[in-house]
Parts: sequence; C-alpha cells; structure tokens
Amino acid sequence: GGQELVGRLTELGAGVEVVAADMSDPEAVKDLVAGIDPARPLTGVIHAAGILEDAVLSAQTPEGLTRVWGPKARAAYHLHHATAHLPLTHFVIFSSAAAAFGSPGQANYAAANAYCDALAAHRRALGLPGLSIGWGLWAEASGMSGGLGEADLARITRTGFRPLATERGLALFDAALARGRAGALAVDIDPGAALASGGQGDAPVRALLRTLAAGAARGPVRRTAANGRAASPAADLADRLVALPPDEQERLLLDLVRTNAASVLGHADAGAVRGDVPFKELGFDSLTVVELRNRLAAATGLRLPASLAFDYPEAGALAAHLRQRLAPDGAGPPGTGTGTRAGGSVDPLLTELGRIERGLSTLDLDDEARRLLARRLTGLLSAVDGGGAGAREEAGDGADTTFDGVESATDDEIFELIDREL
Repeated sequence: GGQELVGRLTELGAGVEVVAADMSDPEAVKDLVAGIDPARPLTGVIHAAGILEDAVLSAQTPEGLTRVWGPKARAAYHLHHATAHLPLTHFVIFSSAAAAFGSPGQANYAAANAYCDALAAHRRALGLPGLSIGWGLWAEASGMSGGLGEADLARITRTGFRPLATERGLALFDAALARGRAGALAVDIDPGAALASGGQGDAPVRALLRTLAAGAARGPVRRTAANGRAASPAADLADRLVALPPDEQERLLLDLVRTNAASVLGHADAGAVRGDVPFKELGFDSLTVVELRNRLAAATGLRLPASLAFDYPEAGALAAHLRQRLAPDGAGPPGTGTGTRAGGSVDPLLTELGRIERGLSTLDLDDEARRLLARRLTGLLSAVDGGGAGAREEAGDGADTTFDGVESATDDEIFELIDREL
C-alpha cells in the first residue's frame, strides 16, 4: 500500500519521500535523520512500527523477545537519541494498551510498549516533546492484526475492548496530541462487557477497568438467604452436584466444559464441541487453553493447572477429571460404576478431602500459614504412603515427617506436590 499512500498524499499537496531503513540499527537511524534535506527540516516524528510474536509466558524465548523488542522499543530509543538535538514540535510513539492492561500471550509485546511509555515520560522530563499513545485494536486490518481470526476477535471483544473504527481512532489521535501529556490510552471500551467477562470466568476484571465497569454496568446481585453474601458460581455448582447422582454429575460437568470451550472458540452453541474430539482438533492453542482453564477454575472454585486441557485433551475426559475433584465420594471415573471400586471404605475420607480442597481455594493464606498447612498435609501424605515411597526423615516430635527435598522446596513446589499426590 505504500505507493497508493504516496499518491494520495501527493494529491493533497504533500511532498513525499519513502526510505527503507533498519530502525533497530543505530547507525541506520542516524544516517536517516542526517540525510533529511535542511530546506525541509525535521519537525516531528511518529513512530508506528511493531511486530507480534505471541506466546504464553512459559514459551517466551530471548529470541522472540529480541524480534518484538527491536522495531518497537529499540527503534524508539535510537530515534530519541538521533533527534534529541533537533527542535521537534512532536515525538509520538504508537504504543499499545497491552502495556497498561496486560494482554494474554503478549508479555514480550507488552514489555516493549511499556518501555515506549517510559521513554515518552523521560523525554518530557528532559524538556523534549514526547507522547506515547496506548492503542487498542483497530477494526481495519493491518499487517499486525490481519492474522486475527473470528475467535481471536471474539475473545478480545468479550474482555470489553471493542475494535476502533478508523474515524474514531483518528479523532483519538488528535485528542491525544491536544492533551499535552506524556501518555494517553486510546481504546473503545464496553464497561458492561468488561464487568461480565470477570463474572463469567475469563479472568478478574482488570484493575484499571474495575471502577468504570462497576459504575456503568451495576446490576442486581443475588445473595444467599443464609448469610446475605453474594453467591458465587463455584458455590452454586457444588450445591447442584451434591444433589445429583453420579451420572447426572457427569452430564452437568460435561455441559459446563463444552459450553465454556465453545464460548472460548467463539461458537454460540455448545454443540460445536463434541465430548470425544481432542481440543487441539477443535482449534485450541496455548492462549485459548489458558482461557478455558481460567473459566473452569472460576466456575468450579478449583486450582487448576494451565496445562489442564492438554492433560485431559477431550471434553469428556476433562469433565470426568473435574467430577473426581469435586465429587469423589459418589463414584469412580465414568464407566466404572458406583460402589464397586477397591478401597470403597475411604470414600468418607475422600469426601472430606474434597471439602478441604474446595475450602483451600477460597482462602487467602500468608507464607507462614502456607508453610504450616503444607507441613501438616505432607505428614498426612507420609501416613497414607505408609513408608513405601520416597525418602523421609523424622524431625522434632514426629509431626514434621517430610519427603526428601521438601524442606528446601518453595511454597509453590509444596502445593504442586500436594496437588499431585492428593
């Protein structure tokens, strides 16, 4: 589209020159600035470059960070140094709302844009012009957003961010320039959708949106008759499961998994997700798998791993796993029947453990409380094991029986051990 843009600008009376330069190379940027005709001196800079290389946090690499950081943050840094001596009227960086709000799978991109935001503030502190605009998604497809599918756009819209129409975006650009500050967010927000997304399990409402969303979309809150507190989806689900036989529990949880999976993928009907088809074949990737985990964690009140949909790759298998976590006293996995599995005498204990697990998910524990709880549960694990697996040692009065290495483990490692063993 470069030639078309040149033609349109020329028709409007502008003189246009297009130069290809590697903006992540400081010498190339210096030469570019130095090569500008003194008869038409440089008076303003708009830095609008950027690329995406999305991945969940555990999949981020130094190479991926470098590729995203170069055209965005490093180029802005080089432009800053190459023009600091010039009497510019404006120095505008196209940043992203991801730097302010966070964006799933975009840690590298959010970091690069956060640097740009800081650079604009730094320039203004030096007495230089500087403005960083944190854009939301534009409706008109670009080189960066052109690869987004319908499911991606639906996921973004569910969080309360509507794609910006071009006319609206240009108006926000003018408003940001007139505002005269180092930073501005240029987004089209639907507060009601933002609040609803936090209540339906995507993730908690972003802190920067919480007050706005609550004020714009405040609705009736259902409360329990017993204590007047707002009822949670997890509590509702637990109450419903208790009243159902095992086969109905399975059906309810399968519907829960299919409904949330369909919503994450942008389908209006849960029928689009079959219980025996792998999530990967349905179109799930690392980002949508995490979103599904977040939704199910909110709906069930359970602490669930990010790899949940990879560990249980079909809706039916995942529903069976959730049933075992939520209602272990009624039956074994689907298809094994009820009351016939070995060790049926431990059912009352499994019931109690299920209640404890649900209780843990509602507690806000400090480090000391977590250590005490982990120590007690580790002792229980040792008692269950009966001395047959793992190296253990007695400490003190015998209450601190531990697996080998537990004393030096972090809190998160302790809880991972508890989750795995229980």
